[in-house]
Amino acid sequence: MDLWPLRESWLIQLVQKRGTENGMGNLKITNKGIRLEGKSEFFLPLYVKEVHSRKDSPLMLQSDRNVTVNARNNLGQITGQLTIGSNAVEAQCRRFEVKAGDGKKVLFSADENEIAIGVDKLRVTGSEGVVFEQSVETPHVRAESSQELKLESPTRSLTMEAPKGVYITATEGGLKATCRRELELQSTDGEIFLNAKTIRLGNIPQVSASSPSASSSNLRQTVYEVCVCPNGKLFLSPVSAGSTCQSSSSVCLRI
Repeated sequence: MDLWPLRESWLIQLVQKRGTENGMGNLKITNKGIRLEGKSEFFLPLYVKEVHSRKDSPLMLQSDRNVTVNARNNLGQITGQLTIGSNAVEAQCRRFEVKAGDGKKVLFSADENEIAIGVDKLRVTGSEGVVFEQSVETPHVRAESSQELKLESPTRSLTMEAPKGVYITATEGGLKATCRRELELQSTDGEIFLNAKTIRLGNIPQVSASSPSASSSNLRQTVYEVCVCPNGKLFLSPVSAGSTCQSSSSVCLRI
């Protein structure tokens, strides 16, 4: 292990008490600094500009408790700290960054205001997915290839908002929206446009025929007209010579 220049007073006292100008034991003094061969223990603080191992061996810092690395300013105040303990690794600083191998691209950063992830793809492998306590802002939500995308709120409502529109697209599959109570489609300034080869409305209430002739043919009734109540509710009424919606309008009060 090479330790680059130590404090001169420390070096002079060491030479005077323990060794010669060439060093002592595993401690060698060279024109580049001090070289330590093998394991070394320091019982007092060590101040160095640079510490590195030999080219063919790793550098290991070991402690019976925590290993702490501090960065201080010219006043001696700690400006950054990294602590490796038995239960956690803690970093205290104004901004924490993890960079790619080239040293330029920031993969992860955190400060008091935000946490940023700069990778091209964020993968969450847990079975429960991702849980957000507050709102989420993103320009694009997409499922992995050959996988389904599911947005779910088990106990509360699910809200999607955008200043210029919300686009939901399933290029090769179906799109399903399910809720326990009301599903509301609302457009304040525009229109709601349904464009499909087939549009089906299931489970619409049916009313029975009001006239005896229509009642006798009710068993073979297969054609109905769709009627709309003033409150917007729909029901089916048997087709007759004329419209039967008006005669069956009382159903709007009990549907």
